[in-house]
Amino acid sequence: MSQYMVEFDLPAVMDDGFTNRIPAQRLKVEELMEKGFLLSYSLSVDRQKLWCIFKADSELEVMESISEFPLIKYMTPMITELMFHNMVAARIPLFSLN
Repeated sequence: MSQYMVEFDLPAVMDDGFTNRIPAQRLKVEELMEKGFLLSYSLSVDRQKLWCIFKADSELEVMESISEFPLIKYMTPMITELMFHNMVAARIPLFSLN
């Protein structure tokens, strides 16, 4: 399995069609993260760029996945296969049963 970064250019003006699809977009992102297919999802402060890291068998698999994004018709994607992607793992506190 490989990792891919998808960089999306977002529209300068976000109309009602865009904003109305945001809740569905969030649900799709959560679904892909729960499946372990989407590793990270980041938005620039100016809301003009969005970055995603996917774990997939092929670029085609990534394309199929992003085609299901409710906001895809508003976004222009650029897919890049990564050599590696390092990130800090979330630290989950360990609980003692004693």
